[in-house]
Amino acid sequence: MNKKSGKTTGGKLLAEGKTKIIRASGKNPNHVLILSKDDITAGDGAKHDLIEGKAALSTRTTSNVFHLLKSCGLPVAFENQVDERTFLATRCRMLPYEVVVRREAHGSFLKRMPGLTKGHLFPKLLVEFFLKTNGKKWKKHSLLCDDPLMLFSATDNTVSLYEPSKPIHGQTPFLILAAKDVFENAGEAKLFDKMSLIARRAFLALEKSWQLEGGTLVDFKVEFGLTANGGLLLADVIDNDSWRVVENGVYIDKQSYRDGGQLDDVAAKYRRVAAITEHFRLPAQQVIIWRGSEKDDVSPLTDALQALCGDGGGRLRITTVTRSIHKEPVRGLDELHRLVQEIPDTVVIAFIGRSNGAGPTISASTAVPVITVPAGYKDFPEDVWSSLRTPSNVPVTTVLEPANAAMAAVQILALRNPLFHMNLREKLEDRLLNLRPV
Repeated sequence: MNKKSGKTTGGKLLAEGKTKIIRASGKNPNHVLILSKDDITAGDGAKHDLIEGKAALSTRTTSNVFHLLKSCGLPVAFENQVDERTFLATRCRMLPYEVVVRREAHGSFLKRMPGLTKGHLFPKLLVEFFLKTNGKKWKKHSLLCDDPLMLFSATDNTVSLYEPSKPIHGQTPFLILAAKDVFENAGEAKLFDKMSLIARRAFLALEKSWQLEGGTLVDFKVEFGLTANGGLLLADVIDNDSWRVVENGVYIDKQSYRDGGQLDDVAAKYRRVAAITEHFRLPAQQVIIWRGSEKDDVSPLTDALQALCGDGGGRLRITTVTRSIHKEPVRGLDELHRLVQEIPDTVVIAFIGRSNGAGPTISASTAVPVITVPAGYKDFPEDVWSSLRTPSNVPVTTVLEPANAAMAAVQILALRNPLFHMNLREKLEDRLLNLRPV
């Protein structure tokens, strides 16, 4: 690639759309080069402009986003950024679906659900699928509109298509297709749950990343592809054309262009978003498990942390300290201060068999959160009082069950960690219901 012109020096042209060009890598048949264009469109191309520098901003934003999602362990096609307008990706057979995840009601969703107000919050994420079409055609079938809302029924193996700009309640599908008329093979129908899961997890990771930067991610659109061996990957791009983000009550995404914003203002928002996404990353964090002796078995804590966090994207350190804070207070506090100095974003879990006062003692000596687990409370229930009745300026939290103590620690870390937010919120939303019918 020529970095100044962005023109490809090699590689067969595979596809070109309104906002990007896809070429063969030329080096590896399993990779493609995705080149962004300065074009910006709305209304299925009815509105079209050029914004100088948008291609570089889009590639920068997409690269930042996919770097984060890769660090969260999500399967993505993105490999690495090649130059300011181009990135390398795994070659995929793109699936003809747009997958939209919503935290709030905005845009076309309000047309389908006119009873909801703009910004209505969904505690449980909503996922919608739209069939990607051109010219109001799908294979041999004529359609009432492009990109219809699609509902797949595994029971009768059909796909029902609806007009996305009309109220869904009371609307009958304008076309019902047999699954074989939509899917390339029978296995493709089984991918919908997996696509929904990956899309929701990606949204949750980005949701927290935006929260940390003062913005609110309210919805996004993603696409998927299949590798040569059938692996499902989050593919295409995720840039400022792909989502709605609200900052101080104002859209800082493509919606500002759809709403008729001046091109200079739209460009400024794209620059701001590209700069913000540079900060999207997993933080270095630590859980210190403090025990009084080798006899204190901390495996219930480490097992629970592993289940909740994995390796924390390689950024979580779990440190076990074995030292009596009563018998060796000076050495103990020196070690505590050194560990917190190394990784300030730390939570301490005091898991002590016969010295429940250790947690409050540590809490009184550090500014990081401390959770104490009175490990012998079942045999000596009166011991919990040494952790519950503490002096002033000793803000220790007491949790009886090790698994709950581990979850409490991860909840604290998740306030600043997109991966942990993703893991915890996903499990939580499995139990949640949206109070308003949708």
